Amino acid sequence: MSGRRRRPTQFDVATAAGVSQAVVSYVVNNVETVTLPDETRRRVLQAVADLRYVPNTAARMLRSQRTFTIAVIIPDIANPFYPELVRGVQDVATGNSYDVLAVNTDGSEILERNALDAARRGRVDGVILTPFWTRIDELESILGDGIPITLLGEMNISAVSAELPLDSCSISGEDAAATVVGYLIERGHRLIGMIAGLESTPPREGRIRGYRRALTEHHVPLDEFLIRGGDFTEAGGFESMKELLALKPRPTAVFAANDLMALGAFLACRELGLRIPEDVAIAGFDNIPAARLVNPALTTIDQRASALGHRAASLLISRLNGDYQGPPRSELHDFDLIPRESA
Repeated sequence: MSGRRRRPTQFDVATAAGVSQAVVSYVVNNVETVTLPDETRRRVLQAVADLRYVPNTAARMLRSQRTFTIAVIIPDIANPFYPELVRGVQDVATGNSYDVLAVNTDGSEILERNALDAARRGRVDGVILTPFWTRIDELESILGDGIPITLLGEMNISAVSAELPLDSCSISGEDAAATVVGYLIERGHRLIGMIAGLESTPPREGRIRGYRRALTEHHVPLDEFLIRGGDFTEAGGFESMKELLALKPRPTAVFAANDLMALGAFLACRELGLRIPEDVAIAGFDNIPAARLVNPALTTIDQRASALGHRAASLLISRLNGDYQGPPRSELHDFDLIPRESA
């Protein structure tokens, strides 16, 4: 005979709390459309705790034909910006009884498409996507299958049919890049290099536009040879910075399109015995935790990653729960320039 204890059921909780099973369901699933007395809610939660009741997710999925899972598709789990973003998503998802599946694509076009195909096959109810390679027309076929998507990044969604469940939230990468490059110009720099990131990706393109715009607005000559690639990694930043430092004359300041590449640029300067910011100033983008820990601390743009993740989850869940069924929403959020000792 097995000594395993019987798993408590919703009926057991209802009996212990003196309420119906429907009331238990409302409380456990945090149903906001039903108003319950605080005392009733307290009794149910106490019974849940006393019995150590855990909702049967499999049964819930069978009843509703939903997975109650959200996929967050990100390009680089090793970049500290993205775990902070996912944490913001999870805070909202957990409060609404959804699980979060973080999918890392390593910046790969194939892996990004595979993750979206898995969503189409019903693995998740909705997707939060940081788009690197996916085009808006490719998203339309997935959206047409009724799978809501929220974009974390800039993409022109105005061409999407008003009936399709697509939203986006981001900062303006162009405005943020123009702000930090303008700051470098105001600090007296006229020869400013850029480590831009992967070719043809939205983060690179928006931030290059901001770099060029700042130079134009401040009447500083633009030299396209000062824009180098990088792949949004520390190693990519290191190699691109070495290329910039080999130029004659070399730039007096460098803007890296993310903080990991900026940290790689730091290493290149140290390898060559150059001082930051005395010999070359460096600015980044993202405000990852290491940005304030390096010496000198890194001047950068704070995208408020957790707040962006929080808002993306709120937009997606409002569609999943049927609270919003309107046209695509596109939100631009605030960012902060964080001046520190590196520039």
